[in-house]
Amino acid sequence: MLPNNDHKIDAYIESLICERNELLIEMEQLAKEQQVPIMELVGIETLLQLLRMKQPKSILEIGTAIGYSAIRMAQAVDDVKIITIERDEPRYKQALEFVERANVSDQVEIIFGDALHVGEQLELYAPFDVLFIDAAKGQYEKFFQIYEPLVRPGGLIISDNVLFRGLVAEEYIENKNHAGMAKKLRRYNEWLMKNEQFTTTILPVGDGIALSIKK
Repeated sequence: MLPNNDHKIDAYIESLICERNELLIEMEQLAKEQQVPIMELVGIETLLQLLRMKQPKSILEIGTAIGYSAIRMAQAVDDVKIITIERDEPRYKQALEFVERANVSDQVEIIFGDALHVGEQLELYAPFDVLFIDAAKGQYEKFFQIYEPLVRPGGLIISDNVLFRGLVAEEYIENKNHAGMAKKLRRYNEWLMKNEQFTTTILPVGDGIALSIKK
């Protein structure tokens, strides 16, 4: 887990963030109650600021969940088209409803399916300016390898949760499941940093965000 001081800093930054609208607050509460993994508030705000600077026209998101990040990206960037993939049917249906309620259906298209198996379908939408990976953590390297060819040169690949609650920095982790996941993410982070086709940096915000620029 993160040091107490880091939690205080996150809490302080969160206190400065402008209030979200009622729909987003509803989604945040739903995610908390149903344990749906959405980006932490400081992390999503960092992501949105990066997108505002880059002003992408096309984004591919791996892992829609209930549509929270897709909606926030659509609201933050004018004229962006977001293609997002979700394999869990109940969450897919929830995302469809929330996207419609947020009035961003013209910007967000949700693909129902497993991201490991729908790659050819996504070729129709390529190339993408941004690829955002936020799905099964143990599959990050596979997701990256499948979809990075669809990202244009100079494009940005964003990977969330790469610090995994700070556990990637721990030498001993008692929980075996957590230990296994931390090991996979350490391997992914090392692979990313050594990949000469990309320039990568890791930001210690939220649960850790890796930013990889395609050369």
